Amino acid sequence: MLTDNLYTIEFKDDSRAVVTLSSEEHPVFKAHFPNNSILPGFVHFDIISDAFGINMTTIKKAKFLKTALPSQTLVYQRNRNRFKITCNNEEIASISL
Repeated sequence: MLTDNLYTIEFKDDSRAVVTLSSEEHPVFKAHFPNNSILPGFVHFDIISDAFGINMTTIKKAKFLKTALPSQTLVYQRNRNRFKITCNNEEIASISL
């Protein structure tokens, strides 16, 4: 699968997940984009599904404020069907299902 080994879930419970992204050597980062690697937005949905066991059928709203880069640690905070994604205590995205 394309996202195999792209991230590691370091911690998770019902309301929070801490995820570390792989290095820029991962094929996803090499393709998106060469010499300017960023995490594709769709991967946030995969991480939420994986970390919280959610089968997403509808996305009401997704707002991407900043890019996620290789090797960063991201925190996914859940409040019912709303998710706030932060990196270094700064919000980088929010998603409502």
